[in-house]
Amino acid sequence: MNKIKNINIRNLFRSSGTKHGVYSVGLTVLVIAVVIVFNLIVGQIPEAYRNMDVSSTKIYEISDTTKELLSNLDKEVDMTVLAVKDETDDRITTFLSRYDALSDKINMEWIDPVLHPSALTEYDTSEDTIVISCKDTGKTTTVSFSDILVMDEYSYYYYGTESYTEFDGEGQLTSAVNYVTNDVDRTIYQTSGHGEGTLSDTITDLMEKNSYTLAELNLLMTTSIPEDCDLLLMYAPATDLSEDEAAMLGDYLAGGGKVMILFKDTEPADMPNLTSLLAEYGMEMSDGYIADPTRCYQGNYYYIFPELSVSGDMASGISSQMVLLTYAQGMNLVDPARDTISTSSFMSSSDQSYAVTEETQEQASYALGAVAVETISTEEETEDALESRLTVISAGSLIDQTITDTFPQLENTQLFMNAVTANFEGVQNLSIEAKSLGVEYNTVQHAGLFSFLVIFGIPAVILIGGFVVWFRRRKA
Repeated sequence: MNKIKNINIRNLFRSSGTKHGVYSVGLTVLVIAVVIVFNLIVGQIPEAYRNMDVSSTKIYEISDTTKELLSNLDKEVDMTVLAVKDETDDRITTFLSRYDALSDKINMEWIDPVLHPSALTEYDTSEDTIVISCKDTGKTTTVSFSDILVMDEYSYYYYGTESYTEFDGEGQLTSAVNYVTNDVDRTIYQTSGHGEGTLSDTITDLMEKNSYTLAELNLLMTTSIPEDCDLLLMYAPATDLSEDEAAMLGDYLAGGGKVMILFKDTEPADMPNLTSLLAEYGMEMSDGYIADPTRCYQGNYYYIFPELSVSGDMASGISSQMVLLTYAQGMNLVDPARDTISTSSFMSSSDQSYAVTEETQEQASYALGAVAVETISTEEETEDALESRLTVISAGSLIDQTITDTFPQLENTQLFMNAVTANFEGVQNLSIEAKSLGVEYNTVQHAGLFSFLVIFGIPAVILIGGFVVWFRRRKA
């Protein structure tokens, strides 16, 4: 009896069904083993290379500007993250790991403030903060997680819900690294007393990221420009300079100063003292506003996309060549007062544009942004000669917050910050804007033929194909 049972069991394992079953089990075990080994191998790969950026706005994508800064670092930078890593938002941990991997000069360390509460006292800061420091310069700064993940305050205060509108990891960290490793600070004085416009939060934030110090200067209350002024900025003045103020600006430029002027939508004829100073440097203001039918926004001739001709520092980060100006005044480049002055345009309207007044329309290509550079000889050797720089943009709308916030894809702020940075020798524009966390939908507007194919074409192909298969099988 036992012999018969043994034979049956032996025959059972010889059956085709059992063989297939054993094969399936063995294959399953092999696949599981391969998956486990693969996961163990992947687990050894640094976190910076394990995570793929599938976000719609590419919040983990790091720009060439940051990569260049980090690759050229010659000082050690310590980044101490005072936070519980397992409780930190995955977007922040992922970005920090990617940022850390870009340079061996960055030393990143996570300290759990719950396990080590004395660390908060040692670094004199709060939890969920990154402390960035450089021993070579002795400079230290901090970046809060709330500066990286920007909360929607409206939703929080009115509805009690927590949501985030922007991710500013790259902008905040790159600015901090630049600050702690840079020994030189730049001071920008903004004029007041002529009804000047107020710089938007977007622009002041970008200037802070570049470690620029902003200060106010009333020209009527001083007899000279401060010695620590690296750039004098006049933004959208509503009234003219006095003769004394214009003379002060002229003396400042003659001594190698840097001046940047953005005009408001005020007729140039209302500012004879200021425009006469510009004419001395080869920029003659035209009458009226510029209308450009060939490069306008949705049929509004006074909302124009100027042609850019930028190079060097001015071209940094400019890729789309798309900048929007509204109610811009035009300039004609003329011979400057001295041969030592060189004037060139970096932004202009097309040759189909018009300078429009109530009485006239003058067709021409007008400069909308220009730079005048003058080499000023000193009593020292030629190598030590000073260089003055006058930058004029004929439309303050270049940095109007209504435009920069409504059209973030445009390069208005990039061009402006490049123009500012070009005044400083050896300085790169490192102001990187935050990335939106808004949901982007894949939509097709004015689909036309595309929608017809989706609604009717694809179902028709499937039905016809099914009918052909059915008809062939029926005949077979």
